Amino acid sequence: MQRSVWSGQQAVDEVHLAELDDYERSSRFTEREKVALRYTDAITWDPTRADDALWADLKRHFTEPELVEVGYLVGVFAGGQRWIHTLQVQHGEVSAESQTGYRAELVAEKRAP
Repeated sequence: MQRSVWSGQQAVDEVHLAELDDYERSSRFTEREKVALRYTDAITWDPTRADDALWADLKRHFTEPELVEVGYLVGVFAGGQRWIHTLQVQHGEVSAESQTGYRAELVAEKRAP
């Protein structure tokens, strides 16, 4: 399984990641998380999944600004992945130490002892 260096430092444990493909049946995800993952699947794979029932669930668990934020982030990441595929960039071809796309102060902070 591929993960970025940064994601490996986050609070999501390996058990959650291992059950991500079967999140609907997993007991490790809250109902709110499952609804967010259904929304993610709809944005990423099949917009027809965003039916009235999904929107009702989303509105029960999230505010409108939260829905915009989640939708935007999923769109950026999913779109970015599709773009990378069009470039035929393979995992590991771009160094984790790359400074491309990072603000100078973030790069300096990342390298600070």
